[in-house]
Amino acid sequence: MKLRIGTRGSHLARIQAAGTAARLERLGHETEIAVISTAGDRSSAPTFAAIGPQGVFVREIEQALLDGTIDVAVHSHKDLPTASPEELAVAAVPERRDPSDALVLRADHADRTDAGRSGSVLPVPEGALIGTASVRRQVWLGHLRPDLRAESLRGNVLTRIRRLREGRYDAILLAMAGLDRLRAGALEGASPLDLDGLDVARLDPEIFVPAPAQGALALQCRRSDHRVREALAPLDHAPTREAVGAERMLLARLEGGCELAFGAWCEHDPARNESVMAAMVERDGEVRREIARGAHPPALAEHLWRALSAAPDRAAAGRRAGGAP
Repeated sequence: MKLRIGTRGSHLARIQAAGTAARLERLGHETEIAVISTAGDRSSAPTFAAIGPQGVFVREIEQALLDGTIDVAVHSHKDLPTASPEELAVAAVPERRDPSDALVLRADHADRTDAGRSGSVLPVPEGALIGTASVRRQVWLGHLRPDLRAESLRGNVLTRIRRLREGRYDAILLAMAGLDRLRAGALEGASPLDLDGLDVARLDPEIFVPAPAQGALALQCRRSDHRVREALAPLDHAPTREAVGAERMLLARLEGGCELAFGAWCEHDPARNESVMAAMVERDGEVRREIARGAHPPALAEHLWRALSAAPDRAAAGRRAGGAP
């Protein structure tokens, strides 16, 4: 079966599509990749929030699915709005890479002090300039390290790293999964990701809570195309789908998009045979973070929704009273 795969044109997006194509080819399918420009890619707005509502990085690709010019769309799952056209379905959510954020900094700007070595969530010196176009990351920076300065930085991963090397920033914030995919994947005629002379610090997702579905891919197709859905089914990873589903369920309840400083992270803890879920949101200048543990991610999302929606005095009383379902 021949499958036409649609993707954005960035280096990372094409690596993600190529990886999906390779897996489908190992299953006996023929593939063809089509690069599609999106409104988000064409925008020169300084921050993601300024580009427009949710969906600006996927709308043209979804339209190509609806028009029948492609059969499969490979999305970064966090780019998908919580509500897509009814005619489309996410047929597979492959096992995701590390969902955490990463602080990438020039080695000469790393915090080598005892405080930095002992686990500071942001190991950079006081007053450092951090580049990121994410409202969420800017708010978390201000909450955890008010001494730091945040400045907007857009562009693909390679562009952002180049600007870091040029000395425009002391450090930048990126998704760890993107770095991992760029280091592991390669495109013909493209240079591999070079991190020589740079330090990469993984930020604890329970503290610096990542975007919902960060690190995961969404393989989307027409709901009525059962042959394509069957072809994609072997790529689905049920634990990832369940965790990402809980994160996006909470996002939908909060009705937020790029303009909302909100993070959600869910992961199965094999040592305790349960899931842990963290959520963090900023409203009216106040940042609130909640953590829950239990057997069922959807129940954790519901618990966190109630905790985040409660008045501050009620939320504090709930934390004193005990944990999640």
